[in-house]
Amino acid sequence: MTEPKPTSQTASPGQALPAEASIRDRIVAGARRHFFTHGIRGVTMDELAAGLGMSKKTLYAHFPSKPALVEAALRAKFQQIEAELEKIVSDPSIRFMPTLHQLLACFQRHTDEIQPPFMRDVQREAPGMFELVEARRTEIVQRYFGRLLSEGRRAGDIREDIPVELMVEILLGAVRVVMNPPKMIALGLTLKSGFLAISKVFLEGVVTEQGRLKACSVG
Repeated sequence: MTEPKPTSQTASPGQALPAEASIRDRIVAGARRHFFTHGIRGVTMDELAAGLGMSKKTLYAHFPSKPALVEAALRAKFQQIEAELEKIVSDPSIRFMPTLHQLLACFQRHTDEIQPPFMRDVQREAPGMFELVEARRTEIVQRYFGRLLSEGRRAGDIREDIPVELMVEILLGAVRVVMNPPKMIALGLTLKSGFLAISKVFLEGVVTEQGRLKACSVG
């Protein structure tokens, strides 16, 4: 007796079926919209289920708790950011200033999505998730800005008297200090305005005169 051939709906152990994956992706997308706009406390699982047009039972079948869903939304967010950044820096015709503008524009788009209530709730009520945000943000800055700063130095657009590794650490230090909810509230900043301010101050210190001229021509 021969074994039945697997159908298109057969999944490997631990893998979701296509239909299940589609439902899961829809839930995560909806959670991103609601949580990132209204915060964690401001959204209930009942409201999410109603907004997605599904039962709460279906929601809990894919995500057993609100924290699990928040974590899934955060991971999806960072995966999207990294995919977009990788596409930008992998361009074979990469040049420092135009690529820097694209990286900054990418970050600005993504910081626009996350509103202050979400960052406030994550830090207050989900410190483990806040640590996840900090860790992934650190990885992204080190990988993509470090890579681009090294390219900029080779092109003569970044000063040579400061090690690239130290530049990255200075940038990370500024991000950690400023880009947290209490400090942003005290300074009257949003994620977007805070990031733009840090970028401007940082780049004023590391870009050469040649790089500034190129920046003007790009702008």
